[in-house]
Amino acid sequence: MTERIKIEDLRPQEGSTGKIKRVGRGRSSGMGKTSCRGNNGEGQRAGRSSKRGFEGGQMPGYRQMPKLKGFKNFNAICYASINVGDLANIQAEEISIESLKEAGKVSSKAQELRVLGGGNLEKAITVNARYFTASAKEKIEKAGGKAQLV
Repeated sequence: MTERIKIEDLRPQEGSTGKIKRVGRGRSSGMGKTSCRGNNGEGQRAGRSSKRGFEGGQMPGYRQMPKLKGFKNFNAICYASINVGDLANIQAEEISIESLKEAGKVSSKAQELRVLGGGNLEKAITVNARYFTASAKEKIEKAGGKAQLV
C-alpha cells in the first residue's frame, strides 16, 4: 500500500527559495553601508530611473539595428502565372494548379493560377484557373478546349 501525501508534508524544492535581501540594515548584514548601490554615481542616488532602452551612454541596440523597409502582407494570395504556350507542353486533358505543381511547372507555394496569352495552343484542353486574359481564353476556346473559372 502506498503512503498518502499530506498537505503538511509538502515542502518547496531545494534551492527554489532563499533568504530575502535586507538592505540598509548595517554592515554586519553583508549589505550595509551603501545598500548594494555602489559608492557614487547616478544609481546610488535616491529616485534614480533611466529611460526605457537606456544602456548607460552606450549606443542603444534599437539604434544600432538597421531600420526595416516595406511591409509584408501575410494574407496575400500567391499567384502562379503560366502562358498558353506552356500549357501545350503538358500531357494532360484537364489542367489545374494541383496538376501543374505535380508537373513542376509552378512553385509549390502558389495558391491560385493565372493563365496568360503568350504562345499558341493546338490541342483541346480544359483549364481550371482563377483568372484568364482575354487572349488566353480566346486561344483555349479556338483550339476546342474550355477555360473554366475556379
